[in-house]
Amino acid sequence: MDTRGNSPSSRDIAHFLHPFTNLSTHLQQGPHIVTGGRGIYVTDETGKEYIEGLAGLWCVSFGFGEQELVKAAIDQMRKLPYYHVFAGKSTNPAIELAEILKSIAPVPFSKVFFANSGSEANDSMVKLVWYYNNALGRPNKKKIIGRIRGYHGVTVAASSLTGLPYAQTDFDVPLERMKHADCPHYYRHAQPGESEEAFASRMAANLEALILREGPETVAAFIAEPVMGAGGVIVPPTGYFPKIQAVLAKYDVLMVADEVICGFGRTGNMWGCQTYDIKPDILTCAKALSSAYLPISAVMVSEPIFQGLVKESEKLGIFGHGFTYSAHPVCAAVALRAQQLMLERDMVGHVRRVSPRFQQHLLGFASHPLVGEARGVGLIGGIELSADKAKKTPFDPKLRLGQQLQALAQEEGLIIRAMPGDILGFCPPLIITEPEIDELFDRFGRALNRFADQLARAARKAAE
Repeated sequence: MDTRGNSPSSRDIAHFLHPFTNLSTHLQQGPHIVTGGRGIYVTDETGKEYIEGLAGLWCVSFGFGEQELVKAAIDQMRKLPYYHVFAGKSTNPAIELAEILKSIAPVPFSKVFFANSGSEANDSMVKLVWYYNNALGRPNKKKIIGRIRGYHGVTVAASSLTGLPYAQTDFDVPLERMKHADCPHYYRHAQPGESEEAFASRMAANLEALILREGPETVAAFIAEPVMGAGGVIVPPTGYFPKIQAVLAKYDVLMVADEVICGFGRTGNMWGCQTYDIKPDILTCAKALSSAYLPISAVMVSEPIFQGLVKESEKLGIFGHGFTYSAHPVCAAVALRAQQLMLERDMVGHVRRVSPRFQQHLLGFASHPLVGEARGVGLIGGIELSADKAKKTPFDPKLRLGQQLQALAQEEGLIIRAMPGDILGFCPPLIITEPEIDELFDRFGRALNRFADQLARAARKAAE
């Protein structure tokens, strides 16, 4: 492709380094440029409209063009476009946002720290856990356990907790202090005849064995998404989190809930913690915090942890962590209005009303010959392809069949996400209606049937 031209595509290729993109392929194919959005739909530069079936990146809960959020940004921009919160400075939007987050939190928290992304929130969490244990005189209690296939971001510490190869290979992570427990995917990892409850017990026993191998005096925290998002929309097996938390309590290990995707209504409760009976010591959130209209994230900490931070900062003379844009007043104002709208419009109630339709469609694809498992909760779901349903045999990853199906869905006017393991993720804006849910899955169904026809033709040709 000629990169010397003046088209947006050629200029993109010439100047823009894209995240999570095959850079070599991008040089040949160029970008898919989105120019507008309304409700659950986005429009590209050709004028074609798509259902945004992943809410952007699991985040645009109020869809595209929510004028209440636009107004909140404009009003705050006119009042105070920026101020920092270092050295005790503050702004009204930051104060009010911290208040509303504490009021809706799944457990009592003491304080709220603001950052700019889920990755930064989880990186901050790591530093807070280390700082806290230093305050308690436990300099060796610093290891943090993530899970295989978990996703917690891509900054250095956060990518070390992430359990996906693409976020670590050749980036020289994970850091030495980061460990990984089993992926609790019942479909893939249960033993023959093992019930979900027994599988969850085995996962907890394996975690305990890991803590004992590392030494309980060295293990500080365990981090988990209530539902694994980018790892493949993996729903925890029955009884999993209570069993895990019993192990953590036994060895004085902090429970960190990564609610970056699950928080703010996605699972049918305000928090995934409420859906799965998780009682965290620390909670991180982002994405739907502002419906992704502006970048902001938060870390909520318990009173004991906050008192540790106070003690250590008193010793050192300062709590030496934070960002220029922490609690940026415009971002905070938009997030505040988003959370007010969540309550005013009873968005959790709306999710509960429409999610049975969503899950009915989603789980209906489990009978398709190419689908190994369909799974989900609330308004999030995953469909995992399988070469042999009975044996749960995956396709050869080199074929990249999930990405091929993703491309066919896009041709049908649906944007979804293909993830490692040939898993297709669904996570529409929370505002989606039942007729729109029907249309979303109609479009996916057409793409899946076209995909099946292509594979059948390829198989016949190979047999000739």
